[in-house]
Amino acid sequence: MLSLLLAMGGMAQEKKAKKEKTYNEKGEIIKKGWNFGPLPVVGYDADLGFQYGVTCDIFNFGDGSRYPRYNYKFNVEASRYTKGSGVFRFYSDMPYVVKDTKLFFDVTYFYAKKYEFFGFNGFEASTFDPYAGIEGVKSGYHFINRNQFRFVGSMQRPFFGVPNLYWTAGLAYYNTDVDRINIVGYEDQVTLYENYVNAGIIKKEEAKGGHTGQLRLGMVYDSRDHNSDPTRGIYAEGTLVGAFNIDSDTLYPIKDRTNYNLSFTFLWRQYIPVYKDKLTFAYRLGAQNRLAGKTPWYMINNLNTMFFQKMYTEGLGGSVTMRGVNRNGVIGEGFAFANLEMRWRIVGFQFINQNWLVALNPFFDAGMVTQPFREEEMKEAGGSGIPNYEPAFECYAGKEGLHMSAGCGLKLIMNRNLVVSVDLGKALDKRDGEKLKTFVGFNYIF
Repeated sequence: MLSLLLAMGGMAQEKKAKKEKTYNEKGEIIKKGWNFGPLPVVGYDADLGFQYGVTCDIFNFGDGSRYPRYNYKFNVEASRYTKGSGVFRFYSDMPYVVKDTKLFFDVTYFYAKKYEFFGFNGFEASTFDPYAGIEGVKSGYHFINRNQFRFVGSMQRPFFGVPNLYWTAGLAYYNTDVDRINIVGYEDQVTLYENYVNAGIIKKEEAKGGHTGQLRLGMVYDSRDHNSDPTRGIYAEGTLVGAFNIDSDTLYPIKDRTNYNLSFTFLWRQYIPVYKDKLTFAYRLGAQNRLAGKTPWYMINNLNTMFFQKMYTEGLGGSVTMRGVNRNGVIGEGFAFANLEMRWRIVGFQFINQNWLVALNPFFDAGMVTQPFREEEMKEAGGSGIPNYEPAFECYAGKEGLHMSAGCGLKLIMNRNLVVSVDLGKALDKRDGEKLKTFVGFNYIF
């Protein structure tokens, strides 16, 4: 971690560094023009392993009159995790390039040889693993092989001049490719994914994934004082998403209404100053529900937000929704979640012509499935006598409940925009995972 921070500090440069420094009322250097931050990617995710690769953040602050807000930002990343996952990504956030219009683009390719699959509907899915506890055997029961290409384009414009209120629109495309885990040593193991397919919980037509298009339309209220590290204000987003299957060889009959779905996502974030800009209480409430049609199983964990704070937009569980709960451990047709944090900016300083902050953020996360996915099929598969089952296969475990986790994070923030993050979280119910999990990456989760 130390080497990452030193590299970041040493490489972040301003194109016009020789210009005379100017300061704002807080004593911060006002950044102007271009600011480059090429970095080695060195991270750790308890679900993915150690991360290594390269990334570069490119900021343009213009004449500095908006600092710490930037005129636009680009990011490129190529990285890999030791558990077999990898990412190639380009995204841009351009709030001031076009007058009164915010533009956002994300093009990402994810590949994962060990992508978690714990079944549907949280606690309703059995945590039984037939290979757990067998000496000398590593279990692949709760893993699949998943590759995904993602494109998202979004825009935001003022809503008839109402202060802080905007309408939003966007397009998205996902190409998802799924198969059983394909790693040496797991060839002879039956997986939960295969059992779900054999039981008909995952339909054979959709078992291998597919192509999904989305049309998005929404409203945003944004009174935050800053995007990346706000100290006050509200961000509320309501997004209506129409999704459709565009893979012709897996389209369902229209009469079954399974080739499209309509869903609604609502997010509410609020940042309440407790003591000046030093201490902030921040919380996020979120919910997503299907309104019509049916959703293919490989898309039910996608959180359909218009603009991304983190690279991964999937939940619940893992590093972006409930830190400490198994990644993808709480997925269903609809879900709700909450994140509460105290953000204490311990100390600020200037180093290599950059403004730095060190912050601590104890947190509490919670969430649950509110709209079950194929619950009846799971109950039927709870019995026996279905061909090709693992002999001891268990499926339905009972009623869903509240999943909770708690922990603490440490942040190093450069110029109020680039946030290096370390979070440690632990699930409060052993069914969600028994270990303390560590997540090293970038940005607050909201």
